[in-house]
Amino acid sequence: MIFTTFMLAAGFVAIHLFSRYLPFLDNVPRSRLLSAAGGISVAYVFIHLLPELNKHNEVLDRNIQSQALKFFENHTYIVAMLGLAFFYGMERMVKTSKKKQQEENNLNRASKGVFWIHITSFFLYNGLIGYLLLHGEQESIKGLVLYFIALAVHFITSDHSLREAHKEIYDRIGRWLLAGATMAGWAVGMVVEVHENIIAVLFGLLAGGVILNVMKEELPEERESNFWAFAAGLAAYTVLLMLA
Repeated sequence: MIFTTFMLAAGFVAIHLFSRYLPFLDNVPRSRLLSAAGGISVAYVFIHLLPELNKHNEVLDRNIQSQALKFFENHTYIVAMLGLAFFYGMERMVKTSKKKQQEENNLNRASKGVFWIHITSFFLYNGLIGYLLLHGEQESIKGLVLYFIALAVHFITSDHSLREAHKEIYDRIGRWLLAGATMAGWAVGMVVEVHENIIAVLFGLLAGGVILNVMKEELPEERESNFWAFAAGLAAYTVLLMLA
């Protein structure tokens, strides 16, 4: 399993480094392939991510004895909500900065300061995805491959979004940092195994981030997505997850 997870982490690295060369990313209306990828990501959220979030919530509720924390029922869902709110805040910050740069400096990108804040948040996000290759809920090679497929197509579209926001600095610096973050997360997972309570919290943060980023990238109206390709990707990946 260690070799398998290493190869999948390397696959994530390759996606960050080479997705820029995919010719169909800028197409409007969106290519059928990207619309299908959107369906896969949405299926992953609803068929796999949310049920797993419920399992982690049960673990956290069972283990936390503090009366102060017991006031907050559904702890992991609260963490996921905070993760979603955090990434939403990041997106608003980037859009505001990009608009300001256009008005004041005639630049079609966010400021460098915002770039570093934004890329740091995604560095941690990618590191967590790499860590969960080893310590997530995937207990078989089939489960790991399904995890990889869902997040690989998600990375392709999120890379495109980051490139649109930050332009050449993303290709020059950002994509290398995100590629390294995934492998760094995997490497940390090789030497550190944290308590299941911490895994539950980390998974909640990841879930919130994935939900926001999937919906933001895969379902925007201006992309003019192909519904039937989206539905085909959704249905096919749902069947794969249910058979796994």
